[in-house]
Amino acid sequence: MRQLILASSSPYRRALLEKLGIPFECAAPYIKEEALPGESAAELASRLATEKALALTDQFPDALIIGSDQVAECLGQQLGKPGTVENAIAQLQLCSGKAVNFHTGLCLADTKTGTHSTVCETFRVHFRKLDTNEIRRYVELDRPLDCAGSFKAEGLGIALFEKMEGNDQNTLIGLPLIRLIDLLKQHQLDPLNYAPT
Repeated sequence: MRQLILASSSPYRRALLEKLGIPFECAAPYIKEEALPGESAAELASRLATEKALALTDQFPDALIIGSDQVAECLGQQLGKPGTVENAIAQLQLCSGKAVNFHTGLCLADTKTGTHSTVCETFRVHFRKLDTNEIRRYVELDRPLDCAGSFKAEGLGIALFEKMEGNDQNTLIGLPLIRLIDLLKQHQLDPLNYAPT
């Protein structure tokens, strides 16, 4: 079986990929995660996912490498990982009562052939109208400081939402598994037909 690499140190993406039951390794790529002038959130997520996958090609010369990146967007403003409690509170105050798009770029690079495929999945979340006390309490309980948009959908973050719209809820957490399975199957790697060697 081809070596499968997740170009990420994210525990959330690792947990998602583990659902497929295919052995993989994680390796952290080192890229600059800054938007280019005029770059949309979806373009940024796609470009960073591709750069992450391609950054590891020399390290793994015969592998399939998965790169993924997510950029949240509210009212045209891109939301990254907050990093601090204050930034998380500010992001959630901005999102309160609004619809937020989460663009998740996904790239699968085949280092043997030198080819790669990149897609972008968008998932929309409609936030409840939240008061400052609710926001502060949520941030205190879930500590979403390393999550784009300042919430953990797999945790208490679900209490912030009125509804969610999208094809694959895994996209919201950071790895669109339905699209990934499609890409893996193009390389004869099907989770339903995987047989350990």
